[in-house]
Amino acid sequence: MNFLWLKHLLPRGLYGRAALILVLPVITIQLVVSVVFIQRHFERVTEQMTGSMLREIVLVIERADAAPDLDSAQAQMGALEEALDLTLELPAPGPVPTGDARKASDFTGGTVIRTLREGLPELRAIDLTQGGAVQLWAVTQNGWLYIRFPRGWVSASNPHQLLVLMVFVSVLMTVIAYLFLRNQLRPIQRLARAAEAFGKGQVLPYRPTGAIEVRAAGRAFIEMRDRIERQIEQRRMMLSGISHDLRTPLTRLRLGLSMLPEEPDMRDEVAAMERDVTDMGKLVDAFLSFSREEAISGDAERIDICALVTQVVEDTRRAGQAVQLADCPEGPVIVTARPDALRRALENLIGNAVRYGTRAEVVIGQRARSLRVTVEDDGPGIPPERREEALRPFTRLDPARNQDRGQGVGLGLAIAADIARGHGGSLQLGVSTRLGGLAVELVLPL
Repeated sequence: MNFLWLKHLLPRGLYGRAALILVLPVITIQLVVSVVFIQRHFERVTEQMTGSMLREIVLVIERADAAPDLDSAQAQMGALEEALDLTLELPAPGPVPTGDARKASDFTGGTVIRTLREGLPELRAIDLTQGGAVQLWAVTQNGWLYIRFPRGWVSASNPHQLLVLMVFVSVLMTVIAYLFLRNQLRPIQRLARAAEAFGKGQVLPYRPTGAIEVRAAGRAFIEMRDRIERQIEQRRMMLSGISHDLRTPLTRLRLGLSMLPEEPDMRDEVAAMERDVTDMGKLVDAFLSFSREEAISGDAERIDICALVTQVVEDTRRAGQAVQLADCPEGPVIVTARPDALRRALENLIGNAVRYGTRAEVVIGQRARSLRVTVEDDGPGIPPERREEALRPFTRLDPARNQDRGQGVGLGLAIAADIARGHGGSLQLGVSTRLGGLAVELVLPL
């Protein structure tokens, strides 16, 4: 049998699943105790008590039948009424009912009626609805006999007390277990927050606490975070040295080429060599900028994304680029981000859009848990099968993008994707519904 559909009904959070693990056994125990113990126990007790009372009722009916006349029967009933503490009336007052009656909530009433019927089939009616009393009507030689006695003589008293006690203890133990479980889950939540923040480039203070297994996971996370930070720092120091070592020979080459004599037959070759040196300088600068993670440096802060995007669009328009802000939510949209990093990502996306198209539009959309900044252009776009490749560093899709409009090194989308991942988001490529070209969607969590 396939139980996969059950997964959609179960809670997805750790608190919800832990609570379900606690509640289900408690409810199951209550049901088992209620059905197996309470019902069977009180049914047996009721049968025994009703059986004992049945002998007294049989005695009363036999005495009423044995009396020679009504007066003698009434005298017998008076004596038995005083001796047995029963209410006996012969003949019965008022109309005699024709059937048995009990309340729907009277769980032991069925057992009382069944036991009395088995012992006295000649009973005309049994009524258990009158305020904790049992009323019987039986036919005798001297007329209808009415018998009344307390309900507590045939049923166990206060059966609900056990239920109330069981429910109270179950709720109390569930609360205690929940409090204990919350203390156990809190270190896991702290570890998850620290890991999520580190994935976004933030370092939150974290100290391993909780159970032994959680402490071990916390220590492993701290060691991993320290190793990654050391590797990043070592890479930055190495690239700082590489930057100096690469820039120096390129500068010497550029200076040497500029000092060559201007001979007509060497002018074209020297100009080509100068362009190659310039291109090498651009490649080195772009590579070092990407490797140093300058795009995701800086501290995160609470910013209004609409104000930031508006400022970037205005700056690019003043630089002569055909871009406009097409749509933006009303009111401020606050996100936690690195403003310099987002600015660089947006500048890269807008620069690519106007380089490979004639105009670009920026759209800001807000959803329940994410913010989406979309940059659309009217260029040739990127085929779906090559979009993943376009996000890789130093990838230039010449067949898909028009390189005649500008020369790049293939890092614009890669840097923007790296910035999006550094904020816990993503960069998605698609087709522009507005302009028909490429749509690049920068997704940020709220």
